[in-house]
Amino acid sequence: MNLLEAMRYLAALEEHRHFGRAAQACHITQPALSNAVRALEAEFGVTIVRRGRQYEGLTPEGQKVLVTAHRMLHDREILRQELHALEKQPSGNLVVGAVPTAMPIAARFAAWMRERHPGVTPALRSLSSLEIESGIENLALDLAFGYGERATDRATRIDVLPQYKEYYFLLRRRSGTATQARRVGAPVSWEEAAGEPLCMLTPEMHNRTIIDASFAAAGVRPRPVIETNAVLPLVLAVLAGSVCSVMPGALVAIALQYPELEARPLVAPEVVTPIDLLLPKGGLLSLAQQAAVRLAGDADWLAHAAAHSGLLPG
Repeated sequence: MNLLEAMRYLAALEEHRHFGRAAQACHITQPALSNAVRALEAEFGVTIVRRGRQYEGLTPEGQKVLVTAHRMLHDREILRQELHALEKQPSGNLVVGAVPTAMPIAARFAAWMRERHPGVTPALRSLSSLEIESGIENLALDLAFGYGERATDRATRIDVLPQYKEYYFLLRRRSGTATQARRVGAPVSWEEAAGEPLCMLTPEMHNRTIIDASFAAAGVRPRPVIETNAVLPLVLAVLAGSVCSVMPGALVAIALQYPELEARPLVAPEVVTPIDLLLPKGGLLSLAQQAAVRLAGDADWLAHAAAHSGLLPG
């Protein structure tokens, strides 16, 4: 048995949580993947996967094997990048996670990485805060855009690099016709916004926790009429119907490409939430990770992120 390849199959299985999709991602057959997992179980003498009619997750022993699998794969990637680096130019994979509201900025970051380092291949994943924190700690992710304050409160093996700040807006359909390129209206209070029919993220999303706390600080409690765990439906619901939504500037800047929509800054209180770059703490970083850290601290990048994220363009 090729132990490293079997570990790669196990990591793919946990990522996709489905034998067929994991096998497809690894470019092997489903029986081959299943046989590799069984070989791992025989090698270590423990049950790794909880099996039913479909994939049901890993056993506690399997979780320990997975942690080692991510460490082995991470070390292999570091070695591969160092051996194949051309004049110290980084190359190879860079797995970038992001909370859903930060995906527009993560995509821009990936594009900047490709512009500066064509040998690097970023892979973007939209994940919950809990998935990001776990992924950084167990090396399933190389870096991530998320809530650094939350991460350092819950975990000890994560480094944080400040990136930008989120400011919040009420997004709604615009009355009448709009011709302006940017449609940002007068500020509105959180108390007023609570009276609108709102499409909101589901309660388990950390961004929803921030928004609920902001409404609570204003002494109100909204009653959402639509809930979703993805950000695109927030925009589409506002566009299609008579609902509003609360979202940060990075999403609003994209939503305002639709001329039917307008945004109003939310005040009383004014809510500012830092978004940070999260990295594994204390371990070796690949050349691609090191390049990403340099970019994350670059003044031009930070100005670009601020202009297209927490603050609306212009």
